[in-house]
Amino acid sequence: MLTALAACIGVISGFMLFVRPVITEVRDMFSEAGIPDSYMSIIFKAAAICFLTQITCDICTDSGETAIASAAELWGRGALAFMSLPIVRTLLEHINEILN
Repeated sequence: MLTALAACIGVISGFMLFVRPVITEVRDMFSEAGIPDSYMSIIFKAAAICFLTQITCDICTDSGETAIASAAELWGRGALAFMSLPIVRTLLEHINEILN
């Protein structure tokens, strides 16, 4: 059990070292494009929800709990739909401006 925990900590640490430059580059691209930081925050939160939902579903499926895996997947989809509402609203406002 301790070995598995140590391996998980090592993998997460390596992942963080790999992701940090990517996050910095994405932040730079967003700021150059004039996109507010709030949208970048939403995108990163959505990515985190996707990762956590996938991990949860895999663990539940491996444990033989397919019903719980389906419920976790449904929750993840609902959370993403809820989080995307500000971006969808802004997109629709821009479309409305273009059409008028």
